[in-house]
Formats: sequence, structure tokens, C-alpha cells
Amino acid sequence: MIDYSDLIQPDKGQDARAIHLVDKKSYDAWLTGRSARERAALAAAAYKPDAYAHAILPGDDAESWSVVTTVADVENLSAWCLAKLGQVLPEGRYRIEGRQPGKALFGWMSGQYRFDAYRTREEARGPRVLLTADVGAIAPMVAEARATALVRDLVNTPAADMGPAALEKEAARIAKAHGATLAVTKGEALEQGYPMIHAVGRAAAKHHAPRLIEIVWGKEDHPRVALVGKGIAFDSGGLDIKPAAGMRLMKKDMGGAAHVLALAELVMATGLPIRLHCLVAAAENAISSDAFRPGDVLKSRKGLTVEIGNTDAEGRLVLGDALAKAGEDKPELIVDFATLTGAARVALGPDLPALYANDDALAADLIAGGTDRDDPVWRMPLWDGYADLLETDIADLGNAGSSAFAGSITAALFLKRFVPDDTRWAHFDTFAWRPTAKPGRPKGGAALGLRAAWAMLQARYDRRGRG
Repeated sequence: MIDYSDLIQPDKGQDARAIHLVDKKSYDAWLTGRSARERAALAAAAYKPDAYAHAILPGDDAESWSVVTTVADVENLSAWCLAKLGQVLPEGRYRIEGRQPGKALFGWMSGQYRFDAYRTREEARGPRVLLTADVGAIAPMVAEARATALVRDLVNTPAADMGPAALEKEAARIAKAHGATLAVTKGEALEQGYPMIHAVGRAAAKHHAPRLIEIVWGKEDHPRVALVGKGIAFDSGGLDIKPAAGMRLMKKDMGGAAHVLALAELVMATGLPIRLHCLVAAAENAISSDAFRPGDVLKSRKGLTVEIGNTDAEGRLVLGDALAKAGEDKPELIVDFATLTGAARVALGPDLPALYANDDALAADLIAGGTDRDDPVWRMPLWDGYADLLETDIADLGNAGSSAFAGSITAALFLKRFVPDDTRWAHFDTFAWRPTAKPGRPKGGAALGLRAAWAMLQARYDRRGRG
């Protein structure tokens, strides 16, 4: 397992290989100042200043080589511009020539992530260490890298090993490590208090029984913030069963839970001055003689009745009960994460989480946080004009819209019914997965929206060091 604190070290003038940064504008001038040996090596390698391109520059002896790499803008480094180097360079220490890495520290660490839990042969490769004189940036970046790795690890783990009980175990680890309180509701208490969570998960095997997992941390007089995550450990679709292709990635349907657990640990590890309430609605949407059915009417914790139009629209059901519970403590802010709809992916693709918010300032802060952290999000409309698509003949609302259109919006409108009207709320319809690899962002489980939300929380609640 990677210890991310080993990958970034304070620059004390120790020996390290130089990394030269160029962009398309500066490359020709930089090349003019290089030695004849270096220019010959670049020509032999057919080096061009294209994105993520890099080359080894020979030194005076075999061990004194350095590296050149192309970034988009030398004066404005992104989180990802050094990520490929973090993946491919030999082990050892490195230093950027003439400047500090800034946000690129994150991608350097992220690029070294590996999920090897199920491999019989581990890759024997030492760490690539980047030096920085900005010592104060190290701990915050390491914390974000660890949180991102936690999301990836939880989502990448097969469903057989990441059921509701495993999510509870991870929550218990986090709570114990940071002196938080853990509460878990299951069995008859879940059926009575959170009937929609129970209904979704009641068909699963006993060792995958549904539950509501709660972590509470922080001082009572601090601002109350609730984080709510969809923890569907595997989604078969229920009786409205998914086709095989649609089921293949359903181990990631607990991605919302992974995001809020990682975000909660960031909050606690850094001592953010809030009263935190983290809720994970954990269940497996399985098929058995006890599975909930299309046409059933469920009562929710809030008292609203819900007619089931499709058992594959189960995530909004478990979230509805969890959001209702979160609102009972009168938080000033609720943020939820869920791998909720395929419609969001059709609209925005795999890289952009759909963001819904009932407060313009909150949405702006989340968008700004995503821009600052190179973790982009895209705001979608909570368009009340589509609320009638959730109407049914026999219940307060239905769990599946009556139209094939606006699927992500109607899902968000469903959740909105369970949030107190006077509470600021943001909902991330995230994918939690990367179908193809990019530098620093491997194929598989992905933290999408995590760092945007963290940046928003820091900007709103961390007053330390602001004078």
C-alpha cells in the first residue's frame, strides 16, 4: 500500500533529478539554451512539445540525467500536468527546475495509485518522490490524495467483499481513528424507522443485510453539516432486472457512500470546525421471493408514500430516508453523493458529475471549488416544471418518472421532496468510475466531485489563518 506522505518531501537541497517544464510557447527558447548533447537526444527521440510528452536528457555521466516534459502553461500548473511523470519515471527523487509544483503535487501522487488487493504478484517498484519548498502544501495535498485513494479502493473492491457490512466496517475504522461516534440501524429498527432502505435491501442475503450507518463528529456549537451517500453495494436492478451489460459495473453503485466516507475523513483529519453528520444508506438491491415489487407502495421515514414504478430506481429510495434523517438535526447544509442515473452520463459523459443545488451561492462555491482543484462539476437545473412527472394515481409520488425524458432532473426532484425547504442542499449525480485511463486517473473507481466539495467546505468553514 502506498504511503502518500512518502511521495512528497520538503526540499532541503538534497540530491534530486531535475524536471524541466516547457510549453508550446517557451519550448524553442528553452531548446536554444540546451547543450548540443541534449539537443541531439531530443532530436533522436523526435521530441515535440505535445501534452504530457517527456524525454530523458543526458548529463555529463550515466547517472546525471534529467527530464523535460510539456505542460499546457508553465506559469499555471494544473493538478494533472506532472501526473504521467509520477506514473512512468524510475524511482528516486525529483525537483522541478526553477519553480514550485503547486497543484501538480496532487497529480504526482495520484499517478502512483495502484489497486493490487487481488493480484498475486505485486509490482516491485519504489516511490517517485517530488521535492517542494512549499512545506505547508504537503499535508493538505497528502490528505486529498489519501481521500481520493480511499474512494478508488472502496469502489474497485468487488461487491462480494464490499457489502453493507464492509461499508459499516470502513465507517467504524474512520470513526475510531478520529474519535467520532458511530451508530448503525438495522433489522427491525431499520424496517420501522427507515422503511425504504429496508425495502430495497430486504431481499439480500443475511450477511448483506441493509443498514443506515451514521458518523457524528465535532463540537455541538459548530455549524451543522450533513453528508449523505448512496451505498447500494450491488444493484441487480431488482425484479426489473438489468441486462448483463448493465450489471457489469454495479459494484460501483456504492460510489456515493465512498465519496462521503472519504470526505468525512478529510473533515475530521484536518479538524474542520463543523458539527459533522455523515449518513450512508447501505443495501444490496437483490432478487428473491422477498424482493420489493413494481406497483408496491412504500412509506418513507418522512411520511410520504412512494409508488414503485421501477425497482431499478432504488438509489433515490434509500437516499430519501437518509436525507429525511439528516434534515431532522436541522443542519445548515446537506451534501449528498450518489451514482444515481444513467441519464446524467448521457448528458455529461463520465468525467463531469451533475450538480444540483437549491441555493445559487452554494452552487457557485462548488463550481469554484471544482475549478480550483481541477475537479470539474456541471450544474443542472432543479426544474420544478418536471415535478408532475413524479405524480402517480395512488401515492404521494412515484420513484420513476412517467417520461423517458429528464431522468437525472426528475431523480433530483424526487430527492428534493425529502430535504427541508429551509436547508441549503447540493446533490451530486456522479459516475464514480473512469472507463478509460488518463494521466493520474486510472481506469476504475474514481473520485469525481470529492475535491470540489472539499474545497467548498474549506472556503465556507475554515477560518484558520485568514487574519
